[in-house]
Amino acid sequence: MDGVKDAKSTRRYRSAVREESARRTRRAVVGAAAELFVARGYAGTSLADVAAAAGVARPTVFAAFGSKPALLRQVLDEALAGDDEPVPVAQRPWFRPVFEADTQAGVLHAYAGVCTLIGSRAARIFETVRRAADEAPEVADVWETLLRNRRAGARMVVERGHSLGPLRHGADVERAVDVLWVFNDPALYDALVLRCGWTEDSFRDWLSERMQDALLVR
Repeated sequence: MDGVKDAKSTRRYRSAVREESARRTRRAVVGAAAELFVARGYAGTSLADVAAAAGVARPTVFAAFGSKPALLRQVLDEALAGDDEPVPVAQRPWFRPVFEADTQAGVLHAYAGVCTLIGSRAARIFETVRRAADEAPEVADVWETLLRNRRAGARMVVERGHSLGPLRHGADVERAVDVLWVFNDPALYDALVLRCGWTEDSFRDWLSERMQDALLVR
């Protein structure tokens, strides 16, 4: 019996080691892909390029992700979330202040912080996808998903704000969602922080004020 227990323990240990090794490999591949997609563009980056940069074989990349569009989606998911844990953005600790705020201004200020954080992680890869979407149908699908997800995020925030009081556009929640969807675009972070040199604090405060001006009754 002791021998059987030892064998099971060894198998569990080896399985854990393999799982951790596979996760490190995935992280290396995603990190390499993110850098190459931004530096060379989507079309200019092959799975072989990613494999070489990550220090693995091309079949390893294909086995882990299946295709270049799938790898791009993973890069985006991790840029948005900050890691590879399967936890929705709305349930992340850094999104919680949006739901915990007890004033409309507090909700929008917290969301401006979320947009700043996401911009810092994802603005460059968003721009890469936007540029590639015009020429690669598979990337166009990814881009449309990003647009829908940004709009869904805007809707959550608008509904939270609306639950605390009237909005500038009254009962026209869709109009408010339209407006916030414009403001949560990482392209704003790219333009003002990465290109114009604003500090992140300045950008967050500016974005918070513009959101409040556009959506709140003052």
